[in-house]
Amino acid sequence: MENKDYTSEILGIIRSNASPGVMRNQLEDYHENDLAEVFPDLTIVERRKICRILDTEMLSDIFEHIDEKPAAEYLDEMDVRKAAKILSSMETDAVIDVLKMIPKEKRALLIELTDADTREDIAVIASFDDEEIGSRMTTNFIMIRENLTVKQAMSSLVEQAAKNDNISTIFMVTEDQTFYGAMDLKDLIIARQDSPLEDLVVTSYPYVYGHELIDDCIEKLKDYSEDSIPVLNNNNKLLGVITSQSIVSLVDDEMGEDYAMFAGLTAEEDLKEPLRESIKKRLPWLLVLLGLGMLVSSVVGMFETVVSQLTIIMAFQSLILDMAGNVGTQSLAVTIRVLMDESLTGKQKFQLVLKEMKIGFSNGMILGTISFALVGLYIALFKGKTFLFAYAVSGCIGLSLVLAMVVSGAVGTCIPLFFKKIHVDPAVASGPLITTINDLVAVVSYYGLSWILLINILHLAG
Repeated sequence: MENKDYTSEILGIIRSNASPGVMRNQLEDYHENDLAEVFPDLTIVERRKICRILDTEMLSDIFEHIDEKPAAEYLDEMDVRKAAKILSSMETDAVIDVLKMIPKEKRALLIELTDADTREDIAVIASFDDEEIGSRMTTNFIMIRENLTVKQAMSSLVEQAAKNDNISTIFMVTEDQTFYGAMDLKDLIIARQDSPLEDLVVTSYPYVYGHELIDDCIEKLKDYSEDSIPVLNNNNKLLGVITSQSIVSLVDDEMGEDYAMFAGLTAEEDLKEPLRESIKKRLPWLLVLLGLGMLVSSVVGMFETVVSQLTIIMAFQSLILDMAGNVGTQSLAVTIRVLMDESLTGKQKFQLVLKEMKIGFSNGMILGTISFALVGLYIALFKGKTFLFAYAVSGCIGLSLVLAMVVSGAVGTCIPLFFKKIHVDPAVASGPLITTINDLVAVVSYYGLSWILLINILHLAG
């Protein structure tokens, strides 16, 4: 089905002369995400009007679909007590993200005005660092004792469902709140009242600890297609859950960070990024690459005598450099993907390096042979050189291509492995960095072989 844009319809309702009751009924027909997308198009007066007309529960759902920074700005436009009520109805992890964008003084006031349960949940989640999985959990879940009957469990579910709507998975705990297992809501609904609750509980249900790093457990979370994954403290007590929506968000953030690093950025950018911030994110890596580029240029300068005696080889420098850079970037992408498996042994890492070198050699032989044939023909026909001279040069180019691709495959694999070893994100070994290093490899390989083969052995200097 075609996705429909409801923006104009919603704006028409908000800007109409309809009464508050009629307007609320009309807006309730739209999804909260559609309403959230309209907020940036409204004036302050119109946003205040909507916040007075819609109830707190619907507003909290809308604000959960708005990015943290604009959400903080919209909350600042309204009465502080109204803002506190909205925050109290939102998912706790979303509340934490929004509060980070609010000035410290007003943040303290808003937290003080939220209800007691919300303040307690905020304190629990805020106790975790941003890099820990506990900072992304929510306290919106159903928790039931494992020794209840089916009838008692259903009663407890109904009682908790008034405050917690994340009920598709029910989590079981022992008397001291130790995590015991989980069950599906559907299984509880269709179970007979006299059936043992124990038969419905999955005791091998996956879980994570709140202080685990996001990077360390994200693959584990992705492997399970569960609606919620429980988060425990170090004493195995159930603290909260990571929802499937949070998992998708975490994976998206991780991919965004890796993509930014591949591109030589220190962080992600968006369309509305201020010029100064974009420059700050791009400049550090550009300075590093400038230094490496100067190093490559100085190496080329070392082979000035080779170039002066055999100027034709300059025409094919970019061919070697480009292919070496492409191979290195491919190996980097494969290696970073493989490194997501934390259980890799030293032998497997060595096999990975060896495999990438073999791939580089095989592809180099194929491309080197093609280059040998075509470049030699080009030099002979279009540059007026003898076939002996032409194919001597093209043979050197083919060999340089093979050598550069083998070494580039090794470099593109070893650098992220080294970064991982010293506990630095391997994505930092970004495409531009690998490409520049491989340029250095390719320059040394190409001009070195030209000097040895063409000048010293075959004496082809002009």
